[in-house]
Amino acid sequence: MRIVILGASGNVGTAVLRALEHEPRVEEVVAVARRPPATWSSAKTAWQALDIAADPLDGLFDGADVVVHLAWLIQPARDQERCHAVNVGGSERVFDAVARAGVPALVYASSVGAYSRGPKDRLVDESWPTAGTPTSFYGRHKAAVERLLDRFEGEHPEHRVVRLRPGLIFQHGAGSEIRRLFAGPFLPSALVAPKRIPVVPRHPRLRFQAVHADDVADAYRRAIVGDARGAFNIAADPVLDGEQLGRLLDARPLPVPAPALRAAAAAAFHLRVTPTPPGWVDMALAVPLMDTARAREVLGWRPHHSAGDALLQLLDGMRTGAGLPTPTLEPDGGLAARAREVLSGVGARQ
Repeated sequence: MRIVILGASGNVGTAVLRALEHEPRVEEVVAVARRPPATWSSAKTAWQALDIAADPLDGLFDGADVVVHLAWLIQPARDQERCHAVNVGGSERVFDAVARAGVPALVYASSVGAYSRGPKDRLVDESWPTAGTPTSFYGRHKAAVERLLDRFEGEHPEHRVVRLRPGLIFQHGAGSEIRRLFAGPFLPSALVAPKRIPVVPRHPRLRFQAVHADDVADAYRRAIVGDARGAFNIAADPVLDGEQLGRLLDARPLPVPAPALRAAAAAAFHLRVTPTPPGWVDMALAVPLMDTARAREVLGWRPHHSAGDALLQLLDGMRTGAGLPTPTLEPDGGLAARAREVLSGVGARQ
C-alpha cells in the first residue's frame, strides 16, 4: 500500500508514522508537512514540503491507496482568517484533489471538538450532532469540515471515508509543543509535575477524555489497512475530572464556577499571557463524553495506556522540555526560544 499523510510532522502524525513503520501491508509513505524535518530515520517514508492552503495538490495523490488528512492549525489563534484558510479551505482543497486522483480511501482527523453540546453524565455514540461549539473557532472549523465530508461522501460514494474523533491526545514527546500551543511562554516548566500543582479546578461539566498518541495512531493504522467506513470515537478510560485529576496529581480539587474559568482564560488571552482564547474553555465544558464501543467492535481497537497515564506522560514532557525531531515538535529551546514566543505576540504568529 502507498499512503499519503498530510500533517505528518505533528503530535498525531509522528505517532502514525511510527505505527506504519512496522505495518507490513504498508510499503510506502509520503509524509507531507509545511516544514519537514531535516532528517528522519525510515526506509519507507519520504517527506515532502507543501502547504495545503496554497500549494498545488495535483499529482500529490497519484497512485495512493489511502490519504490520511491530519493537517490543522491551532495557532496563530489571533489570526483566525489564516486558521480558517488552512483548516477549512485547505481541507476542501484536499478532498477535491482526492476525488480527482481517484484515491480509494480517505481517513480524516476529526475530533471530540466537532460535537455539539452534550451530556457529561453518560456516553454518546457517533450519531451525536456535530455542530461544534459556536464560540470556539476550533469547534466551528471541525464542524465545517464534517459538513465538507458529508458532501464529499454524497458526491463520491465510491470512496471509503473514515472519520476518527479522538479526545485530547497526549504523549511525552509532545510536551514542548503542547506547552507552546496552549500554555505559552510564561509557564514555569518545573511546576508542571505531580505534587507541585496545589489545586485543580472542579466543575460538574469540566469532565473530559484523553488518549495516548500511540493508541490514536493504532486506530489510524487499523482504519488505513482495513475496510471500515464512517466515524469512530477514540478515547481511553477513565474520564478525567476534578476528583480524578486531584488523585493523579496529588492536588486539591477546587470548585470553580464556569464564568470564572472563562473570565480567567479570556483575561490571560487578551493580556497575551497565553495563546489560548476562551473558546477552548467553552468547548471543554460543552462537548459530550464519547462511547468508544464502535471503535472497539469494528476496528478491533483497544487503548494500551489509560487516560491518566497519557496525561502524566505529557506533564513530564512539559516539565523536561521534551520533543521529537520535527520542527513542529522541537524540544523547548529555553529562555531564548521563549523570548521569541513573547516577541511573536503569544498566539499572533507561528
